[in-house]
Amino acid sequence: MSYLTPHRQRSIKLISFDLDDTLWAVGPVIVQANLCLYRWLQQHAPRFTDRYTLDDFGSLRRIVIANQPVIEHSVTAVRLAVLHYGINQSGYGSKESETLAAAAFEVFLLARNRVELFAHASQMLTDLSAHYRIVALSNGNADVGLVGIGQFFEFSLNADQVGRAKPDPLMFEQMLERAKIDADQVVHIGDHPEHDIAGAQRCGLRTLWVNFADAPWPGTTPPDLQARCLSEVVGLIDSLAS
Repeated sequence: MSYLTPHRQRSIKLISFDLDDTLWAVGPVIVQANLCLYRWLQQHAPRFTDRYTLDDFGSLRRIVIANQPVIEHSVTAVRLAVLHYGINQSGYGSKESETLAAAAFEVFLLARNRVELFAHASQMLTDLSAHYRIVALSNGNADVGLVGIGQFFEFSLNADQVGRAKPDPLMFEQMLERAKIDADQVVHIGDHPEHDIAGAQRCGLRTLWVNFADAPWPGTTPPDLQARCLSEVVGLIDSLAS
């Protein structure tokens, strides 16, 4: 059941959501996705797993970013570059490394989108989407369609598409332009004080901080709203909507 008042005139028209650690916990997802990836590499690129362990992905990432800092904003580009570099360093030719890296990334991406939504997330999205436009703004490469919640979102933007990651204003600006909406008609909801809250504030959006740990606000300008549980979000948005 929705807690929103259906006939009330609302100043809020659109809600933008961060995804990772806002609608689901991303840490366990990445752990499992890396395990799936490594098992695939053991079978299809054994020279890689003879040379590298799972723990080596971090050092490979640092090498790749040092060599290609322009791609740092893109988790997809970095992951592909890490795979290509590591496979190539393991003795595979450049073309074969490229082919193996692309196939390995698809395995990773499929597993990366097997998420477990936080409690109340599905009901919250159902209630909000009945009254507001909803979009996704993510620095990651989760796909709301693959996750199984695409029906709630008008569109999604991520750092791969935009070319810059939050808190850079470009993602928020592109969202406003695509949605054809004014900043003060939008609430951005996210877990990260800088990437989500401060970034959105600089673009004139109202903000809701998802603060599951009930931590003190660590920044300067506080968010408009805070939620310790997603079950609180609908009522909090309603408080801004009139």
